[in-house]
Amino acid sequence: MQNRTAYSGGDLPAPEDLGAQLTVELASVVSAARRRATRDGDQQVDTAHLLHGLLESDPAVRDAFDGGPQVARLLGYLVQRSIGYGLQWHGTVEDSGAVPVVTEGGVPGWSPAAAAAMDGALDRAHARYALRAGCLDLLAALVDDPESRAVEVLRRASVDIALLTARLDGERSGRD
Repeated sequence: MQNRTAYSGGDLPAPEDLGAQLTVELASVVSAARRRATRDGDQQVDTAHLLHGLLESDPAVRDAFDGGPQVARLLGYLVQRSIGYGLQWHGTVEDSGAVPVVTEGGVPGWSPAAAAAMDGALDRAHARYALRAGCLDLLAALVDDPESRAVEVLRRASVDIALLTARLDGERSGRD
């Protein structure tokens, strides 16, 4: 599977500028992901933190999945991150290999894959001429990186990535 996200090098806007490019809902997700990373003792927000925030915060994101049991399974995996599942990630940088590792000039506090996903969400919003990226934009960008931690969680929860991608692409073409 090829990454379809147009990656512009992880040049996310400064935090104060990023908020102006996100819907209120997505800004809330980003804040929750930052808090979760800090609480878990992780040095960087990664794609699993972002996925967790999306699932907890946005009904449209939950609707993109195959119902309540699948969402519950996903949240179960994500909650277990700090007590079992996902401990292999603790203290490591998420590098899915889909984008070049940024050794200088990276986005402080963000894994390269998470920065690429945020960048992809902004690209997706701009492609539909929206002023702000929303939660479904970020979900679509997360599933575009087949080696990300978020996609690993989705696979573990038996989510059909191709079906989810098709749903999100259908949502994209159906927006104004």
